Amino acid sequence: MTPMKKTRLGLLSRVALAVVLGIVLGSFVPEPFVRGVNTVAALIGQFIKFLVPLIIVGLVAPAIAETGRGAGKLLFATVAIAYGSTLFAGFLGYFVSAAAFPSLVSTGVGQAVNDAAREFPPYVKLSIPPIMDVMSALVFSFMAGLGMVFTECDALKRVFSDFRAIVVRTISGVLVPLLPLFIFGIFLDMTAAGKACRVLVDFAAIIAVFSTLTLVVIVVQYCIAGAVAGKNPFKAMWKMLPAYITALGTSSSAATIPVTRAQTLANGVSREIADFTVPLCATVHLAGSTVKIVSCAVALLLVAGRGAEIGLATFAGFIAMVGIVMIAAPGVPGGAVMSAIGLLESMLGFDHAQIALMIALYLATDSIGTACNIAGDGAIAIIVDKMFGASSCKAQACARSAEA
Repeated sequence: MTPMKKTRLGLLSRVALAVVLGIVLGSFVPEPFVRGVNTVAALIGQFIKFLVPLIIVGLVAPAIAETGRGAGKLLFATVAIAYGSTLFAGFLGYFVSAAAFPSLVSTGVGQAVNDAAREFPPYVKLSIPPIMDVMSALVFSFMAGLGMVFTECDALKRVFSDFRAIVVRTISGVLVPLLPLFIFGIFLDMTAAGKACRVLVDFAAIIAVFSTLTLVVIVVQYCIAGAVAGKNPFKAMWKMLPAYITALGTSSSAATIPVTRAQTLANGVSREIADFTVPLCATVHLAGSTVKIVSCAVALLLVAGRGAEIGLATFAGFIAMVGIVMIAAPGVPGGAVMSAIGLLESMLGFDHAQIALMIALYLATDSIGTACNIAGDGAIAIIVDKMFGASSCKAQACARSAEA
């Protein structure tokens, strides 16, 4: 078992334990205990808010810089198709969730929880303001990343690479270990307020909907790939099944790359195209993660009694941005949802309780989104292979070698 797989499995088990303990203890512990845990949870929430802009800068800017300019049309086409797939998944998740969840989840429960939580205020309130807001962090990341691409400033690339290492270490060494305690505080508070059971029922409905949507996304991706390449989409999906199952087990796009590559080759994709698209798509193609986050966001707004805020105008920009900020998420434990936290706060107005619920939902079902991402990578490889073929890929590889 790889260290990354151990990290993900360990985090999942700790999150599950935090939810269970919060529900069990919340039914009988005294108010001072709840307030004490709420104090710690509030401090962790402030720390998360402080980290969000730094996570965006530390992950997004170097990821953009590392794309380079040498791959030319092949890189642009692959990234564009991957982003288009991510947008499709996001909007599918939005429309289905907006139609289904009003009748499936308990509208207003979240607001009732927040109102009841005022009975258990933290003993100490400490504000840790971020050094910049989320949109400033995004704009700076794009400016710095693109600037490093076109100026080829190696010194600055090394600085951002080192900063990314600091951010990743902070996430894995500090933030991830604190998340179970943060989630424990939220569920303890909800149980003390008498609303945890209803929220868990809502969780089951949310998971059922977005799990089904990930399968729909995969079918659509392969139907399009089959139409473009003249292949049987269902045979192609069947050949990708080992990669899908591996991703379910590992919850890691990076760890699944060897299996994804092998099954992509089995689908008739040329070796050159497979070697280029599979590792790239493991980073930039996040259809499964996006459909999960969008579906959960719609549901949690409804649970909070904010159904008036789930309009298309609100979510269109969110979907477009979340597909970009998650490009550097793979390989970081909980990286996709961590990258999206800033947008959830700034564009959808999530509070710390909703953020905790989102993290719990996402981490509890991490492998479902990862498996969808991986399966879709094979469909994108089929399309790119049809568009460019091995000869084009070899020519661009030679060009890059000559430039080097």
